[in-house]
Amino acid sequence: MVLEMKDINKSFGAKEVLKGVSFRAEGGSAFGLLGRNGAGKTTSIRILMDVFPADSGQVLLDGKPVDYSKIGLGYLPEERGLYPKKPIGEQLVYLARLKGMGKKAAEQAVDFWLKRLGMEEHKNKRLDTLSKGNQQKIQLITALAHDPEIIVLDEPFSGLDPVNAQLLKDVVKEQIGKGKIVLFSSHQMNYIEEFCDSIAILHQGEVVLSGNLRDIKRSFPRDRLVVRTQSPEKIQAAFPCTQGEKGELILLLKAPEEKQAVMQRLTRDFDIDGVEVFEPSLNDIFVAYTKEGQA
Repeated sequence: MVLEMKDINKSFGAKEVLKGVSFRAEGGSAFGLLGRNGAGKTTSIRILMDVFPADSGQVLLDGKPVDYSKIGLGYLPEERGLYPKKPIGEQLVYLARLKGMGKKAAEQAVDFWLKRLGMEEHKNKRLDTLSKGNQQKIQLITALAHDPEIIVLDEPFSGLDPVNAQLLKDVVKEQIGKGKIVLFSSHQMNYIEEFCDSIAILHQGEVVLSGNLRDIKRSFPRDRLVVRTQSPEKIQAAFPCTQGEKGELILLLKAPEEKQAVMQRLTRDFDIDGVEVFEPSLNDIFVAYTKEGQA
């Protein structure tokens, strides 16, 4: 499956929110939709899910307009939307049936996911008796119980402790392994970097960068080396360096073509634990393309 948004425009009154937004997400991989607050992510997601239409442009699945009566969509919103006073199992079955499941199939699916996420003992409890992290897992079930082909996860790791975050990671990887389209929207760049093969960065309603994440990283100038050493002073005296986030040295080259010769000199003349070509983190890339003044 290939999901595409092509040249999407959307205005609310005089405010132009999306300006020719285009990106594509493929089945069997995760796609990251990134942007600062107000960049147009939520509007893009709502148009993708047919909450409201675009002013112009198309949403396509395998090259054809999406038939929302035949395709399953699962959505985990950033702002949670379940009923706090209702029994958990009851409302999960109700929501699964709203998405086209029969009563028995919905009950079986809900029981499966409650067990899968370690929440079966809470089935008959009210949602507001649970911790924020457990409420997040219940909300996730609403996105997955009806076995959708397209899954949209907006800040999915919010409120989760490391154990539950790992559980969610495992679930997401299972869904990707089934060939589903998984679209992430998050400000937690480490999770996007871990899961997503491709990204699109929105800024002021426009896509300012999109494509395969590995290719994007390799497109940046390869004119820096990451050096790990227990004796940084000697290297700092011989080369122009800055300090990296993890205590390593970032060695600045005059030109990318120097890297092989400099690597050889480092391993020959200095006590180093490791050296490699520096690649920007997704956080570095995001800041570079969305900082103030960036068009």
